[in-house]
Amino acid sequence: MTISKITCAAFLLSLGLLAGCGEKFLAEAPVDQITDANFYQTQQDAIQATNAAYSELTKEGQYNLAMWAFDIMADNSVSGGDDGNDAIEYKQLEAFSIPSTNTVVNRLWGGSFIGVQRANLVLQKVPGISMDETIKKRCLGEAQFLRAKFYFDLVRAYGDVPLFTAPPSTPAEVNIPRTPVAQVYGQIERDLLAAIGNLPDSYSGADLGRATKWAATGLLAKVYITEGKKAEAAVQARAVISGSGKTMWANYADNFKVTNENNNAKESLFEVQYVNGRNEYERNSVGSAMNEFFGPRGANQTPGSGYGFNVPEPDFVAGYEAGDTRKAATIFVPGDVFPDGKVQTARATGSPFGYNVRKWFVGKVNTNIWDSPLNVPVLRLAEMHLILAEAVGPTAEGLEAINKVRRRAFGLPLDVASAKDLTAATPDFTGAVLKERKYELAFEFDRWFDLKRYNGTQYGLIPVMTAQANYLKTLGITRGIPTEKNLVLPLPQSELDANPGLKQNPGY
Repeated sequence: MTISKITCAAFLLSLGLLAGCGEKFLAEAPVDQITDANFYQTQQDAIQATNAAYSELTKEGQYNLAMWAFDIMADNSVSGGDDGNDAIEYKQLEAFSIPSTNTVVNRLWGGSFIGVQRANLVLQKVPGISMDETIKKRCLGEAQFLRAKFYFDLVRAYGDVPLFTAPPSTPAEVNIPRTPVAQVYGQIERDLLAAIGNLPDSYSGADLGRATKWAATGLLAKVYITEGKKAEAAVQARAVISGSGKTMWANYADNFKVTNENNNAKESLFEVQYVNGRNEYERNSVGSAMNEFFGPRGANQTPGSGYGFNVPEPDFVAGYEAGDTRKAATIFVPGDVFPDGKVQTARATGSPFGYNVRKWFVGKVNTNIWDSPLNVPVLRLAEMHLILAEAVGPTAEGLEAINKVRRRAFGLPLDVASAKDLTAATPDFTGAVLKERKYELAFEFDRWFDLKRYNGTQYGLIPVMTAQANYLKTLGITRGIPTEKNLVLPLPQSELDANPGLKQNPGY
C-alpha cells in the first residue's frame, strides 16, 4: 500500500494501535472494530493513537529494513548475504544502480509516510478529547517529534517530498505535488520547537522510551547541522549536554546491551523500542531482525545461523586507530570467539575478509528468528558532542567536545586530557570530526547522510565513494560509483503511477 493510495479512512483502519503498558510501551493489543466513529474518545485512545505513530519505527519502512541501507551506500560496508539475488535490494544500492521498484526505496517512502499520517491523526484528533491536559500535551509533543523524525528521513533520502500537515480526506488532498526541501525543513524545525515545549524531561516505568524534551532538542541539533546552520546546531547541542542530565557510558559497548536500554541516567536520548517473543519471520512487528540479518553467515550463533548482511569493508576495519575499543564492540573479526566457543572464520559466504557487524548481535535469545529485543539508539549524547565540535570548530569548546568522545573510545577518563586528544594544531579538523562520526556512529545508519551533506567538498559522496570503488577493485570487489543523481533516491514507481502530480528525481 502506498501513501498516494491511502485515504484518511484507510489510515484509521490500519493504525495497528498499541497499548501503553507492558514490558515496553509498544506491547501489542487487539484492534478489532476500531473505526473513526468509536475511536478518539478517551485518554487511552489518545495514547494508543500516539503509540501507533511510534510503531512504524520498528518496521521495514524504518529500522527493520530500510535504514540498514545507508551504511551500504557509503564507505562502511557492502551488502553481504549469499550469492545471486540474496539481498538484491542492497546490491542495487551498493552498485548505485537503483530502480524505482527497489524494496528499500518503496519501504522507506511508504513506511515513513504512514508514520507521518499517524502523527497527523494525533495532532488533528487528540485536541478534542476530554482528558488529562498533561497527557494531552505529551501526546501532541510526541506526534510533533515523530512527524519531524519521519520527514527528516524522507527529505534527506528523496529531496522534495509531499508535505502533509493534516490527514488527507479526499483524493485531491492525497495527490499533492512535492514540496521544496527548504519548506519541508521549515516544518521539521517548527514541529521540533513545538515538541520541545510539549514534552517532559524524562519518564519512568512503562513509559520509558517515549520521546522527551531532550530527544526533540537533540534531533533539532541534528537537523540544524544537516542544514548547515552551525550556530543554531551549537545552541541545541549545548542545551542537551548541559541540561538533559545525560552522561556518556564509560564503556562504549554499554550503549548496545539489552540490559541498558532506556537508562534514564545514561547516554540514550531516543531509542526505537523492540520486544522479543512475539513473532517468527516478521519484520513488521515489535521484534528486531538485525540480530539475525547482520549475524555472521552460517556461524550458528543466532536462531537461523546468521544471514551476513551489511558486511564491513576492509578499509573501514583498517581505519580504527590502535587501542580504539569501538572496534571490538562494532565488528566481528577473524579469530573472535562466539558464546558457544566457535570462532569467526577468515572467510565466509558474503564476507570474503571475515568481517561482520557485532553491534546488533544478541545471540540465541529464543527460538523466534527475526525477533531480537535489542533497541536501536537513534540519538545519543556522544553525537551531541560531535555536533557541537563540528559546529564550533577547533575552539576550546569544540576540542573538548570531540575529545570526550575520543577518550571514551580509548577507555580513558572522559574529563581528563590525554595523549589521544586533538589540539588546535590538528590538521583538517573537519575531516577529523567526520572520521569520528564514522566510527562512533558506525552501523547506526548515518554515514550516507554525512557524505551527502558535504557534497561539493573532498568529504562528499562522489569523491569518497569513487576512491572507495577504486580501492575495492584492487581487492577483487566490484561496487558502483555514484553520480549527482545518487545524492537522492528515486521516488517509488508505484507513487508516480498513482499520483500524476509527482515527478521523478533527475536521472532516474
